[in-house]
Amino acid sequence: MKKLNINQERLLKIILAPHISEKATYIGEKNNQTIFRVVSDATKKEIKDAIELLWNEQKIEVKNVQTINVKGKRKRVGRFMGRRSDWKKAIISIEKGQELNFTNFSNTEVK
Repeated sequence: MKKLNINQERLLKIILAPHISEKATYIGEKNNQTIFRVVSDATKKEIKDAIELLWNEQKIEVKNVQTINVKGKRKRVGRFMGRRSDWKKAIISIEKGQELNFTNFSNTEVK
């Protein structure tokens, strides 16, 4: 495979937020996985590189990335029908014995 040169600034914008739900907590405890909300046009390779860049000091190694496109729900506001926007979530599997610490990020500077 070719080594992609991905812009570091782009990598810092890919991960939007951790996705917290009952299912996400269950998956995290059982399978050592974490769920993130990511940019809709992000690829699996970019997501993996972004996670490893953000948690660089902890030396996190991503084992697997699974992505899911979540369709927006139709909502009614008064007499008008609206629609929430679509979004993408990524399920990140990390190596055994490693844990993501959300309180201590690495000092990543954009060059």
